[in-house]
Amino acid sequence: MAFGTQDLNVGNEDDVMNEINMTPMVDIMLVLLIIFIITVPVMKHSVNIDLPRATNEVQNIKPETLRLSVDAQGAYFLNETPIADADLAPRLKVGAAQNPQPELHIRGDKAVRYERVAQAMAAAQQAGLRKIGFITEPKN
Repeated sequence: MAFGTQDLNVGNEDDVMNEINMTPMVDIMLVLLIIFIITVPVMKHSVNIDLPRATNEVQNIKPETLRLSVDAQGAYFLNETPIADADLAPRLKVGAAQNPQPELHIRGDKAVRYERVAQAMAAAQQAGLRKIGFITEPKN
C-alpha cells in the first residue's frame, strides 16, 4: 500500500493522486498542541486574588518646605514666624511626621555664630527630618 503515490504508470502525468498527504497537517497540529500545553499553566494563576484598580495619572504631591531662618542676633524664624528655642524641636517633629516629609531649608545670616546654625541642624536631625538644605545668595 503506497500513500500518496500514483499507479505504476510513472510516465503518465495526467493521473490524479488518490489520497491527500496528511503528514504536514499532523505536524502543525502537534506543534499547536505543544504550544497550548506550555502556555496554559502560565495563564492560570494558582492564587485567586482581587487586584485593586489604579489610574495611570501621575500624582505630583509636592511636600511643603519648612524655612528656618537665623538672624544676626541668633533668633529662629520658622516660616517667617519667630519661634523660641524650646519650641523648635517639637515644631520640627510635627513637620517630620508629615507624609511626604518636607524639606528643611536653613537660611543663616552671615553674621550669626555657626553654633546657632549647628543647634538648628541638631534639632532637625533629632526630629527625624532627612532632607536639610542651606540657602545662600550667589556672588554677583
